[in-house]
Amino acid sequence: MPTELTEYDPSMGRKFIFVTGGVMSGLGKGITAASTGRLLANAGFDVTAVKIDPYLNVDAGTMNPYQHGEVYVLKDGGEVDLDLGNYERFLDIDMTFDHNITTGKTYQHVIEKERAGDYLGKTVQIIPHITDDIKRRIREAAEGSDVCIIEVGGTVGDIEGMPYLEALRQFAHEEDDGDILFTHVTLVPYSQNGEQKTKPTQHSVKELRSIGLQPDILVGRADDELEPHTKEKIALFCDVPTDAVFSNPDVPDVYQVPLVVEDEGLDQYVMERLDLAKEALPESARENEWRELVTQETTGEVDIALVGKYDLEDAYLSVHEALKHAGLDQGVDVNVLWVDAEEMTDDHRDRLERADGLVVPGGFGARGTGGKIEAVRYAREHDVPFLGLCLGFQMAVIEFARNVCGLDRADSTEFEAETPHPVIAILPEQYEVEDMGGTMRLGAHETQIQEGTLAADLYGSDSCTERHRHRYEVNPEYIDELESAGITFSGRAGNRMEILELDDHPYFVGTQFHPEFRSRPGRASPPFVGLLDAVLGGDD
Repeated sequence: MPTELTEYDPSMGRKFIFVTGGVMSGLGKGITAASTGRLLANAGFDVTAVKIDPYLNVDAGTMNPYQHGEVYVLKDGGEVDLDLGNYERFLDIDMTFDHNITTGKTYQHVIEKERAGDYLGKTVQIIPHITDDIKRRIREAAEGSDVCIIEVGGTVGDIEGMPYLEALRQFAHEEDDGDILFTHVTLVPYSQNGEQKTKPTQHSVKELRSIGLQPDILVGRADDELEPHTKEKIALFCDVPTDAVFSNPDVPDVYQVPLVVEDEGLDQYVMERLDLAKEALPESARENEWRELVTQETTGEVDIALVGKYDLEDAYLSVHEALKHAGLDQGVDVNVLWVDAEEMTDDHRDRLERADGLVVPGGFGARGTGGKIEAVRYAREHDVPFLGLCLGFQMAVIEFARNVCGLDRADSTEFEAETPHPVIAILPEQYEVEDMGGTMRLGAHETQIQEGTLAADLYGSDSCTERHRHRYEVNPEYIDELESAGITFSGRAGNRMEILELDDHPYFVGTQFHPEFRSRPGRASPPFVGLLDAVLGGDD
């Protein structure tokens, strides 16, 4: 549990950028915020971020991916919203669970304090107790950084977000004006005659101002750049300078957004408003690797089949991004072919057959496992480069046990409690677990890698540290039988099998961990790079 700050000194010099959204959710305010942070980092500043999620869940761990997309796992085991994954990828930092504030987490902490008698004699209320806890969390998360970017999830006007906006109002009152900046991201739609309409932005800002917050910067999300007269109209009716209104148009890839907002001058305006411009690196000395990386010419395209059960890209966002990073590393575009594990035989088999490589990602529950096992078998028998992640790793073990070892009805006890061959099972330390949230093997753990294996080549080391999110493991009772039949468990953590590979295959790798969570542009995940390298022919 975070420690209490007894006193906060504004002279610490940290800068805070608060990012809110209006009109509708899903506008991309997180990408806008992350892009701003990327540019400030390029200018030499130490940047971190906080994501506020107003839902009552303590964390995102028990949410269905259709609700908020994938559950992203941090190094300390925090299960969080996928937006924190975007911050880690754009800023190339490792965040902690303290960088995610939820209503459930905040209320739980305040109620625990009330039960312990910390507020003895007082009436515990939203103001000041909840708002004070929100402010405390933001300040603690910002420690050690020059700039902290705080994204408020949801849309201005949502009832669940009101305590957070009140906390921000108080926060601005307590800080020096030069240390605080409010950025508001809104939708600028087109009318039927093609005119950019500013009324939604006007109403959104009006709602924000009624709470006591005046935006310093307005970012308009639109199909195209905002017209000069559109910017002028927004500035007039929203009471901001015209040069404080910026465009964030649609781009082919989210990694190009920093380039777009840089061309708009957003980063320079932010630095001037926060009195950071004089401290920034000269433009000639700033980091240009990001621009060079995302604008490089590619030499071809590969098709990778992604076999899952959620027909929603956000459910596998980090896998998509890791494939993209590997493509940047290999100089190719990666075209992901969605393969529905439940409908593969009838409708999606052709996608599997035309794919250059195959990925089976993580997941929970029995739905779609039959199709995933069939896909693993196809990759194994047809020498298609394969990467199995978490559940995909377990599917590879089950498929091998059934079709190579001859263990009829081999399965995981997660799906079939009475299977005669429980090759995947819960280890004894999980027997007594009853709660669902935060009780799996979570976060960063070290894996020892066997010398002379493909895994050792991929990582260039005898160990790796990757993030986990699972409860079931390879059953130790079957390891000898599986290995004698041809599987190599090349990565282990004690009695836990972490990496598997097949020697007589172009590329057949499974990882019990989630390597996609540590993949970054310019620092692609080794198993994903290996997959594309095999697709492209390796050293042949």
